[in-house]
Amino acid sequence: MAISVKASFVLLPMDAKSQKDHLKAYGITYWSLDRGQKVQWLLNYKGGSFLIPDSEKLRKECTIRGVSYEVISNAKANSILESIESPSVNQESVTLEKAPRIAVYTPDGNAPWDDAVTLVLTYAEIPYDKVYDKEVLNDELLLYDWLHLHHEDFTGQYGKFYRAYRATPWYIEEKKQAENLATSLGFDKVSKSKLAVAQKIRDYVVGGGFMFAMCSATDSFDIALSAYLTDICEPMFDGDASEPGYQNKLDFGQTFAFKDYTLVKDPNTYEFSSIDMTEKRNIPKEKDYFTLMDFSAKWDPIPSMLNQNHTAIVKGFMGQTTSFEPSQIKSNVLILGENKVNGEARYIHGIKGKGFFTFYGGHDPEDYQHRVGDPKTELELHPTSPGYRLILNNILFPAAEKEKQKT
Repeated sequence: MAISVKASFVLLPMDAKSQKDHLKAYGITYWSLDRGQKVQWLLNYKGGSFLIPDSEKLRKECTIRGVSYEVISNAKANSILESIESPSVNQESVTLEKAPRIAVYTPDGNAPWDDAVTLVLTYAEIPYDKVYDKEVLNDELLLYDWLHLHHEDFTGQYGKFYRAYRATPWYIEEKKQAENLATSLGFDKVSKSKLAVAQKIRDYVVGGGFMFAMCSATDSFDIALSAYLTDICEPMFDGDASEPGYQNKLDFGQTFAFKDYTLVKDPNTYEFSSIDMTEKRNIPKEKDYFTLMDFSAKWDPIPSMLNQNHTAIVKGFMGQTTSFEPSQIKSNVLILGENKVNGEARYIHGIKGKGFFTFYGGHDPEDYQHRVGDPKTELELHPTSPGYRLILNNILFPAAEKEKQKT
């Protein structure tokens, strides 16, 4: 491409027509931040584009990674920024200041494709560290700006896989490993160790951390926090009976997002509570979409950042926890994406103390009904995935300058 001698900025367009690899564009943005370069995130401008000071290294990196870019003059960049400032347009420019340090809560041995977030981080070439119970309990989360939780069960019920998988070698081995880890950490039950971990994660967020959770890590996290005074586990999970009347002993004041839910007591039922709407869904795959809510970029920059996309309609996808019952979402939690046909929330966000959390229902945005043992998703086939873009929006969110994070 011809480069003007007056060129001084690289624009990464993020609309459907101009960008051939949206996911790797986030990786380029992170790469720039990691090298001490500030980036302007142009909310609602060409799908949430990125404006980065020009350099030969940056252009070369875009070419290597297959990211579409435009080299523009200083005057053109100023013109774009001036147009964005106009009160008549729903756009805003947010400065991204530094690359967030990313931690993924996952046990040793989990392959990157077991988890949509590690899958897209790997594809986008964004670095992350793995942490698990020992690191969390040792306060190592303080080293990180952003924490991801995926299909973890914080209640000590091993994902409620008991009915279908209790005789399989992997289930037996994972249960044994979890019990050994809990013992090594000084706990007599997995449910107690997981509660302690959940409470440490809660403290991390309250202190100013950013937490993103998907699938069953969303509802099981809140359930564990609410059940801190009672035993909700049946004997096949922890060796003794659950506490009678435990439903009435839940403390919804402890939770991040959910309230007034009823726990599923049957250990043979693959469901934690009434929060999840997987079993209540009545919509064919070809009509399963959810809509991203529209926010004011100037007055509500946080939800606007989290919802940046090249389309407002996102393909639905399922998981152990697919979606959330709106009546059981706390009033101070924002619904970012919803399926109006089913009356369900898919993507929600809130504040806890000085920190933030986002819960995203489902397992894999490009695998409609992921099952145990299914082959991994090849993101090379989905470089423009709107569902995966939502994950990457959350990863860049902590990089935004602090005044833009006020509500």
